[in-house]
Amino acid sequence: MSELRFSKTNDVLGTANRGNPAESGLCTLCRADCQGKCETFMSSLVGRKLLYPRSFGIVTAGANNTTHVGVSYNSLRIQGYAYGSHGLSQGLSTDPDDCIFPNVSLETEFGKEIKTKARVPLMTGALGSTFVAAKYWDSFAIGASLVGIPVVIGENVVGVDRESEMATGRITKAPELDRRIDSYLRYNDGYGAIIVQMNVEDTRNGVAEYIAEKYGNKCILELKWGQGAKDIGGEIQVTSLDYAIFLKKRGYVVDPDPEKPSVQEAFNHGSITSFARHSRLGATNLGRADLVREEFMKSVEYLRSLGFKRISLKTGSYGMEELAMAIKFATDAKLDLLTIDGSGGGTGMSPWNMMQSWGVPSLHLHAKAHEYNSILAAKGEDVVDLSFAGGFALEDHIFKAMALGAPYTKLVCMGRAIMIPGFLGANIEGAINPDRREKISGNWDKLPKTVSQLGTTPEEIFASYYDVEARVGKDEMKNIPYGAIGFWTLADKLTCGLQQFMAGARKFSMPEVAREDLFSGNRETAEITGIPFVCDANDETAKKILNS
Repeated sequence: MSELRFSKTNDVLGTANRGNPAESGLCTLCRADCQGKCETFMSSLVGRKLLYPRSFGIVTAGANNTTHVGVSYNSLRIQGYAYGSHGLSQGLSTDPDDCIFPNVSLETEFGKEIKTKARVPLMTGALGSTFVAAKYWDSFAIGASLVGIPVVIGENVVGVDRESEMATGRITKAPELDRRIDSYLRYNDGYGAIIVQMNVEDTRNGVAEYIAEKYGNKCILELKWGQGAKDIGGEIQVTSLDYAIFLKKRGYVVDPDPEKPSVQEAFNHGSITSFARHSRLGATNLGRADLVREEFMKSVEYLRSLGFKRISLKTGSYGMEELAMAIKFATDAKLDLLTIDGSGGGTGMSPWNMMQSWGVPSLHLHAKAHEYNSILAAKGEDVVDLSFAGGFALEDHIFKAMALGAPYTKLVCMGRAIMIPGFLGANIEGAINPDRREKISGNWDKLPKTVSQLGTTPEEIFASYYDVEARVGKDEMKNIPYGAIGFWTLADKLTCGLQQFMAGARKFSMPEVAREDLFSGNRETAEITGIPFVCDANDETAKKILNS
């Protein structure tokens, strides 16, 4: 019942949604050409200013969040404490002058043999073969690289690239994949990572072998079982008959069949205007969990034989058996990361009613993931590090997901939310520089009022412009997409908000965040998550104080 927290307008922040808000607070349908002004849109421009109510000095503000109804991440609440401090970095004391939110460290790391560091406990969702991902990739990748978080290249990027070349069934040239990897690595300073995802078609096309030979351990390779938006393979939509035939010849399922004469006739007469390209389901020849494990371990062993030292797994909102399999197999294989994407997760293209009706909601799935990891940990196993995904957009979401899965969660995966600054930046850059508009996929002829009220130059519009300049140098700013500046600006707002929540919970480093930093807004949420109801949390210690 997310509508209890998010309505179409927020008078306190001066924000508004164009469409109906989802549980994340984003519109259910987020458009690249949107002129604003949801909370994430405005945060990509003004950054941490949007943490606070508008019109300071002439207003007071009161919360309207009703978390005692329904079960979702919004029905968890964050604990605050009146004393103590945990996790201050070396050289800082417990003096109030040191216990300030800017001193909260958000650094995290994940992995087994090799630890991958991130400055902020965030990673992108998988940005694969959708045209949105391709158009705005530089903004997403460069922004993530500058911030110091992992970015994920999703499935099918090589297979749909008309410029890629194959010989004897294997990819020998992959310019789009190269572009995506290189744009991230250009600004990488040791924080974050480039993760490349593989599905059935990518495996058949030899994507792993190509990456191993060209990039080696600069990349993490990710096996894909599924995602939260659908329980079938990935899809894109194309409007060219020639392209649809190309994709079918590349080995994809294309619907309707572009080689069928009646379909071609319908296309030529305009009654069919597009084709859907689908990926295959994996593990269809395996009927038992033990057989799936055997094949999975073989796949991991093969990737290690190619030289990959870091391997991850992405799974979707399947039921409890598949969740247990993902956690157990990833632990046994000593994988570096397992991303668990609950229903409510976003998409570039999925059947709409499938998104609405299938799978385990994020909160329920993630609560069980913590339980299952704990079972393995109690047996002495070195359990896999986790990343939680599925409908996150705000700083409280990050805290709640990290705390719910603690100590196993190392990252929170955001998909749609951190794509918005890429869209927005391209639109602003194209409006200010019309000669660049087509190349960068800008959608605006001029700046809308939501942006022009802030200024007419990037220096005026983006609150974090000069932070980015300090990072890359004044001369290099000409090569930084405005979308990457927006990405940094949004990340700055999220990190500042997260630091404030953590300071209030008296936790000054990410490893200190714990399940005890949450309580449930209703008893049903408490039952599902194992997080105590608000009136039960710390009730025993409270009564000891009263009876002392």
